[in-house]
This record gives sequence, structure tokens and C-alpha cells, in this order.
Amino acid sequence: MDRGKAARRWGQPLKTKQSTLKRAREFRRNLTETETMLWSKLQDDQLMGYRFLSQHPIGPYFADFACRKRKLVVELDGATHSTPEEREHDARRTERQGWTVVRFWNHEIKQNLNGVLESIQQRLPPPSR
Repeated sequence: MDRGKAARRWGQPLKTKQSTLKRAREFRRNLTETETMLWSKLQDDQLMGYRFLSQHPIGPYFADFACRKRKLVVELDGATHSTPEEREHDARRTERQGWTVVRFWNHEIKQNLNGVLESIQQRLPPPSR
């Protein structure tokens, strides 16, 4: 059995390639306006004490925001991934890896950020103490 399969079987985290980590850092330095708006509310465990990561690699793809503890991905949609087929493909791909995906349009972030945060909160159980 190769090391990747063995690590997945025993629940150990897989190492992320250095090139993937480098791309994630570049993406984090170049967040869109709406990503920056949402990130300002998710970073530093502000949402119910849950830790979210920005531009988190999941396999060869990058989630806009991810809560590893609850395996929740938050994706923002604008010019890219704009067709229903593209969004469905992205969600299926990520969900196959055990993640739940919630998506919001950029205009939702700009017009109703508090409503978006409430929607994310509904998908997170109260943190245990």
C-alpha cells in the first residue's frame, strides 16, 4: 500500500506539496473585495470560536474558506464558477472528500454580510467547551 493510502486509512493528515502551499499563500495575498469582507469576520476564530482558514488546499483545489474541525467549506461565487454545472461539479468534488460546501454570491456578501454569517452559523453546532 502506498503511503498516501496508508495515511488516509489511519486518519493521519497527508502532507501538502510545497508548490500547493505557495499557491495558497499567493491566493491569500490577493483576496477579492468580497473575500476580504467575509474574511474580516471569519478570521481569528470570530465566528462562534471556530477557526477558519483562507484559501485552504483540499487536494489540488483551494477552498475560499474552510473550517477543518467541522469540515465546512464556504465558497464565494462571482465571475468564476458561475454556471450551475461548474458550481455543482465543485461541490461534488469537495463533498466526495467529506466536506460540506456552502456557497454565496458576491452580491450577498456586499448586501447582506450579517445574513451570510447567520447562514454559516446555522451549519455549525455550538462549540463544545
